[in-house]
Amino acid sequence: MAAALVEVVPEPDPADRLTSRLTLAPLERLSVPHAPSGADGENRSTAFCYIQAQHDLDAVRAYLNRYRDQPKTLRAYTKELERFLLWAVVLRGKALSDLRVDDCEAYKDFLKNPDPRFVGERFARNSPRWRPCASEEPSLESQRYAVRALRAAFAWWVDVRYLGGNPWTAVNDPPVIQRASGMKIERALPAELWRRLRNELDVRCGEEGGAQAIQWRAVRATILLMGDSGLRRDEAASARREKLKASVYGTLERPVWELTIVGKGQRERTVSVSAATLEALRAHWADRGRNFNGAAIGNAGAPSIAPRGPLLNVLVETMDALTLDERARLGQANAHAFRHTFGTQSVADEVPVDVVQKVLGHASLATTTIYVQAEQQRVLEEVAGYYARRTERGSAKVVCQ
Repeated sequence: MAAALVEVVPEPDPADRLTSRLTLAPLERLSVPHAPSGADGENRSTAFCYIQAQHDLDAVRAYLNRYRDQPKTLRAYTKELERFLLWAVVLRGKALSDLRVDDCEAYKDFLKNPDPRFVGERFARNSPRWRPCASEEPSLESQRYAVRALRAAFAWWVDVRYLGGNPWTAVNDPPVIQRASGMKIERALPAELWRRLRNELDVRCGEEGGAQAIQWRAVRATILLMGDSGLRRDEAASARREKLKASVYGTLERPVWELTIVGKGQRERTVSVSAATLEALRAHWADRGRNFNGAAIGNAGAPSIAPRGPLLNVLVETMDALTLDERARLGQANAHAFRHTFGTQSVADEVPVDVVQKVLGHASLATTTIYVQAEQQRVLEEVAGYYARRTERGSAKVVCQ
């Protein structure tokens, strides 16, 4: 059953923002009255329009339809466009196709400090408690992303002759601190903790316990795909059985398996799959009653992983003999931490950086080199610790004499 449309209107009294309530709804449930709909927008192009858009909502949907085969991009752009549309209509009292440069600058100010009525916890998109902003203090990076996403959308509307001009071309991006690295590779697990985590997963997967052991085997297969093959979370979740095969470069003594995936930027790459990961996948498929060996023939629609609920928190709370630091590291570990673990451990084991780059799917070798820098830092810290311990022992001997 389709959700009922919700008509959003300009707030009746902008001066009463502390107490007034707003009617807000996500894009698929939006209805806009004629005046701020953009049907007669001042910036509407007078030339023949290449899209069948009667108003701004039609134009927004036409733009988003370009990304129907890119779900992550579609979600991101939907969030930016619906939030901007709601701001324009409800708080600015204008249609998108009425906005000028000063309106765009005002929206940049809104991004720095969103109206509290636009902010709320995450709720389902069909909930009346849904809100377009999840944070009262968006990061500078997210502010810049919003501006760039809107500039690109307006540029497309100009290209297809829906709009006469793009006011965002006269608006600067919000300033952003140039960070040394955007990757949080410090979340990678140290080698010893990674080994103990794998052993603990093996133990829990082998325990008798029915449904619980089955869930652990699903978790193990997913974690090993990320930690041994360097996959991103979405890549692991969308891996296909028919893309996993024995490599022609393997031998009977040393078999090699490879998995072809489509990663970031729709770039295809092939990664190696460890023997431990392969066995974890076999066990997981057996739990699902699927024939792992026969899946590559005539069963192209079968995903390698059927994700289960997160159980990592259980490990954090119940694994024995963890130090406080180790428990904290595991508690902070997300899906990307296991990918970073592959990067740091492979570099530490002297796998060539260009090989690690290809496995991780980095467009630039400079990105992969960050793992080398992290390993160099670890080496320096370990040696510095050795020097400190040696100095302490020398001081102790002097005292004893």
